Amino acid sequence: MSELVEQLGRLPGLLAWHVVLTVVSVGAGVLIAVPVGVLGRDRAWVRGPGLAVASVVQTVPGLALLALVFALLVVVRDVLPEGWRFSALGFWPTVIALSFYAVLPVLRNVVTGLRGVDGDVVEAARGLGMSRRQVLWRVEWPLALPVVLAGVRTAVVWTVGVATLSTAIGQESLGDYIFAGLQTFNLTAIVVGCVAAAGLALALDAVVGWVGRGGVRGMRRRTRWGLGAAVGLGVVALGVLVGLGEVRWWADRPAEAGRPGEVFELERVRIGAKNFNEQFILARVMERRVEEAGYTAERVESLGSLNVFEALAAGEIDVYVDYSGTIWANAMGREPGLSRDEVLEKMTAWLLSEKGIVCLGSLGFENAYALAMREDDAARLGVRTVGDLVRHAPGLRIGSDIEFFERPEWAAVRDGYGLRFADQRPMVPTLMYPAITSGEVDVITAFTSDGRIVRDRLRLLEDTRGVFPPYDAVVLVSERAARDERFVEVLRGLVGAIDLEVMQRANAMVDVDVKSVGEAAGWLIGELGVEGAQ
Repeated sequence: MSELVEQLGRLPGLLAWHVVLTVVSVGAGVLIAVPVGVLGRDRAWVRGPGLAVASVVQTVPGLALLALVFALLVVVRDVLPEGWRFSALGFWPTVIALSFYAVLPVLRNVVTGLRGVDGDVVEAARGLGMSRRQVLWRVEWPLALPVVLAGVRTAVVWTVGVATLSTAIGQESLGDYIFAGLQTFNLTAIVVGCVAAAGLALALDAVVGWVGRGGVRGMRRRTRWGLGAAVGLGVVALGVLVGLGEVRWWADRPAEAGRPGEVFELERVRIGAKNFNEQFILARVMERRVEEAGYTAERVESLGSLNVFEALAAGEIDVYVDYSGTIWANAMGREPGLSRDEVLEKMTAWLLSEKGIVCLGSLGFENAYALAMREDDAARLGVRTVGDLVRHAPGLRIGSDIEFFERPEWAAVRDGYGLRFADQRPMVPTLMYPAITSGEVDVITAFTSDGRIVRDRLRLLEDTRGVFPPYDAVVLVSERAARDERFVEVLRGLVGAIDLEVMQRANAMVDVDVKSVGEAAGWLIGELGVEGAQ
C-alpha cells in the first residue's frame, strides 16, 4: 500500500505534463492538417504529397522519431549564435515529434470528409447565390466535421500513447512510470502508468466525441463547450505544473553563468541519469547530497547515452555519472589499449578542451561491459574467455541492452574476436538476466557492478585481448555548473568514496532483494557516512 501511495503522489505532475503534451501536440497537428486538407480537396498536387509525407512519418516508430527530432535540434541549436540557442532536450523535441504524428489521421479525414460531401448539396448552395468560400465553411465543412473529428479522436489516442516514450529524451510524462517500473520490476509503477495513460486517452476521446455529436446535431453551444473543455483541460494542467514549480520549457536555455572567475551559484540543479538502476541510485545520492548543501535539485532520468552527454555539454543538465569507456569509445572515437589511469587522464583533458565539461574523477569503482554465460553452460562448453566462445557462437544467441549493438564497443569485440552469433536480441538491461536464466539467450553483455551476476550464477568471460576499454564511473559537471565552486566541492566528496563491492550491494538491493531505488540510495548514503534514507 505504501508503494501505491508513493506512486500516486507523483501522479499530478506527470499526468499534467502528459495532458499539456497531448493538447499542444494535437492542436499543432490540427493547425497543420486542416489548411493542407482544405487546399488539397481539389488540388492533387497538394493532396498527394501532403498525405504521402504524413504517411511516411507514421511508419517511423515513435521512439525513433523522438530520437531523430532530438538529433536534428542538436544540430540546429549548435549552429545558432549563443544568444539564440535553445534546449534540444525535453519539451520541444517531444511536441514537434508528436505534432507530426497527429497530422496524418486529421489530414486524411479532412480530405475524405470534404470530398465526400454530396455534389447535389454543393450545387444547391451555389444556386442560392453562395460564394465558393461560403459553400466551403457553411455547407461542406459542417457536413464533413464528423469525419474530421473522427480523425482528431484517432490522433488524440495515438498521441497519448506515443507521449509515454518522451521519457527517453528527458520529458516528464506518464512514461516515467513505465520506463522506471520496467527497469526496476516495479509492477505498481507500471500499472499506475498504464491505467493513467488509458484513462487519459478515454477522457480526451470522450471530449472530442462530445464536440462531434454537437456538430452533427447542429448544437453549436455543445461544440463550443467541448472545445472550451479541451482548452480548459490544458490550462488546468498547465496551472498544476506552475503550482508544482515544474514549468520550465519556455526557458530551457539556462541563465548565463557569468564570466569565468566571477562568483556564481546555481539556482536549480538538474541531475541526469541513464536508463538503468545503478544510474537511478547514483542520481538520488547526488540529489540528496546537493539538497543537504542547500540547493534545489531535480532528476532527469531514463536518458540514452547520447542524449545525456549532449544535454550536459549544452548545459541543459548540470551533472551526471558516466563511464570512462563510454566516453572513450563513443564520444572520442578512440581505440582500446591504454590503462585505466591513462584513459581517465586523456578523457578528462579531452572533455575540458573539446566540450567544456569538467570531470571530477572516479567514484572509485568500474562498471565494465563483460560477456557472461550461465556457469553450467560455460563449464559444459569449456568456455572461460571470449576467445573460447568463438567456435560456439554460431549456435548461440546473445542478448544485450538496447544501445550496445550500435556502440563501437560491440563492433570492436565482434570483429576483434571474429564473433558471429546465431541471433542478437536487444532489450532493456533488467530483462537480460531473466532472459539468460530462462534460456531465451545464451550470452549477455553483463555489467560488472551488477549484483545479479552472483545470484544468477553467471561466469564473466575474460577479455584476454583487452578489446573492452576500462569503465570507471566518473562524475561529470557541465561548464556552467563548474563555475559554482561550492557545488563542485559538494560533489567532489563522492570521488573515490564508492568501491565495487558497495556499489554491487546497492544494485543488488534493487535487482535481487526487490527494494526500491530510494531504499538502495538511502543505504548507500549511509555507507558514505551521510545521514540517509529516502
